[in-house]
Amino acid sequence: MQKIQLKILGISSGNVASSYTLLLEEVNGERKLPVVIGVLEAQAIAIEIEKIEPLRPMTHDLFKMFSNSFGIRVKEVVIHKIHEGIFYANLLATDGITSKEIDSRTSDAIALALRFNCPIYTYEEVINEAGLTMKSVEFKGTEAEEKLTEDFDVTEEEFDESVQELLGKEEDFSNYSVSRLRVLLKEAIKQEDYIKAAKIRDILKKIEESNESTETDSN
Repeated sequence: MQKIQLKILGISSGNVASSYTLLLEEVNGERKLPVVIGVLEAQAIAIEIEKIEPLRPMTHDLFKMFSNSFGIRVKEVVIHKIHEGIFYANLLATDGITSKEIDSRTSDAIALALRFNCPIYTYEEVINEAGLTMKSVEFKGTEAEEKLTEDFDVTEEEFDESVQELLGKEEDFSNYSVSRLRVLLKEAIKQEDYIKAAKIRDILKKIEESNESTETDSN
């Protein structure tokens, strides 16, 4: 399978307590891959991005020092799978003679990729399933926005306020209509609230898959 190279856009705090969103984007593309990580993982990545030197080596720094001592380096990181919202990654490590793939948490893999200055990749099927882009929801969102505005008989300003209020709620969104979910997804991406956007996207995907299954059964 062809690999897609990713770059790190940054880290933002999440809506869930003690969580952060690590935002990756495909090189030479617009699709973004939001990965939810914990506080310690976010700290390990942020320290290397900002080139901050801790007083004592952190775990990932110690790993790199240990590897360097034995002539081992990480050549690349590959986010190869997503299952139930969890990303899975491999490190490709080599001593110059033998190469090995090592299973790793995605957050740890990226923290090491930064320290070894190696590329980060994923596969088309992963970014198709979990990636987000404004273009992917632009048409559907505009269409749904018009319908939703008509349904509720509200002005454009009142509609915008309604969307903001819905996004601010801590809900599972599962009881919302498809048209409303598409509008919320578009707005969440616009606000760069990728944790909520991923949540809404997953619900939409389940609804669409369920509708496809129902249509198949009826035929």
